[in-house]
Amino acid sequence: MVGEFPYHVKKCVIVIAPHTSNYDYIIGRLFFFMINVHVKFLIKKEIFVFPIGGLIRYWGGIPVDRKRNNHMVDYVAEQFSKHERLYVVVTPEGTRKLVPHWKRGFYYIALKAKIPLALSFLDYPKKEVGVMEIFQPSGNYAKDLAYIESLYRDKTGRHPEQFNLYVKRDSIG
Repeated sequence: MVGEFPYHVKKCVIVIAPHTSNYDYIIGRLFFFMINVHVKFLIKKEIFVFPIGGLIRYWGGIPVDRKRNNHMVDYVAEQFSKHERLYVVVTPEGTRKLVPHWKRGFYYIALKAKIPLALSFLDYPKKEVGVMEIFQPSGNYAKDLAYIESLYRDKTGRHPEQFNLYVKRDSIG
């Protein structure tokens, strides 16, 4: 485990990348169990089937229907106003497969709720998981995303060919 979890921050969106394998969930859950932090996390609704669905919900799973616009940004941002302490984990790729760009929801949840992002990572070759820094979104999405992505360029997922920042890094040389 690398870095310190920001226990002093009572509310944040925990961004975790790269997300290229089902093992990411297991490692992430173990990480949060080990540091004794209760998190909520967004996960596709298809996972919420018997018998595992109840356990996923108990552990903090929030089902997401990725096929429709269900105002998830508004819903999650609103949850922060209802809790004194809340951590919500979001994978910015939104899937384990290669995507050309990160989804924007994690950023806009934090911006709307006026809370920071805890920039967290998995790095398989180094066998590391941790938190790099706390980042407060400025409202300038392009500038902030360029900075955030720069922190992840040296992180490698279990399947590097499925992480868009790794693919871009390789194609750039």
